[in-house]
Amino acid sequence: MNNDYQDFIKKVYKKTGIDLSCYKEAQMKRRLTSLYEKKGFKNFQQFFDAMEMDQTVLNEFLDRMTINVSEFYRNGKRWEVLKNKIIPQLLAKSKRLKVWSAACSTGEEPYTIAMVLSHFMPLSQIKILATDIDENVIKRAKIGIYPERSLAEVPEDIKRKFFTKEGLFYKVNDEVKRTVTFKKHNLLADPFESNFDLIVCRNVLIYFTEDAKEILYKKFSAALKPGGILFVGSTEQIFNPHLYGLKSEDTFFYLKI
Repeated sequence: MNNDYQDFIKKVYKKTGIDLSCYKEAQMKRRLTSLYEKKGFKNFQQFFDAMEMDQTVLNEFLDRMTINVSEFYRNGKRWEVLKNKIIPQLLAKSKRLKVWSAACSTGEEPYTIAMVLSHFMPLSQIKILATDIDENVIKRAKIGIYPERSLAEVPEDIKRKFFTKEGLFYKVNDEVKRTVTFKKHNLLADPFESNFDLIVCRNVLIYFTEDAKEILYKKFSAALKPGGILFVGSTEQIFNPHLYGLKSEDTFFYLKI
């Protein structure tokens, strides 16, 4: 059975450039096994054959392996720190901020960043790069329509200002959408741009192995300008930030030394 999964890892890498061996095996295997069983396949070999034949199955695989749990202002207290402490600190050094939302999923995160930045500058001056490995979620992010539960943590004034209610859903206003450029990007395989003031990568690193995390911390650090900030998720504390040229600036915020 394990060989079946190892073969699957190799074939998926060849087909998609996604290296499943960088993800925690037990978690990923469990997630994918439940998907293929639900679809009536007996093993990873049958699952892969189906992915070869049918784009829909491949898309479902991508959706399942990229963990699309996202909402606006997720863990609201951290966004308060970003607004009240981190951004003023960054703007003291540079009037225009280069910002990246890495592994942005369905777009809640980069749009939240734009809304936070709008306290400091007009939306027309905000530019955010948002990337994800999964083209399906990028398509959904570009549409910018969300169920009410995605907005549970959004402050009322922000909800009124930047969203339009359409039936049971909320649509992000176009001027917010225009601040974000979405691109497909594989964190482990693709090169990173550089000179970022702020990189936000939250609730993604927990799914990677320790080795893969180390590689990513180094790449993120190299992509930041000195004094730039890496903002990670609430279960993703970096225990030896100095190994990557970073130091803790606040809980879950790391400054490039």
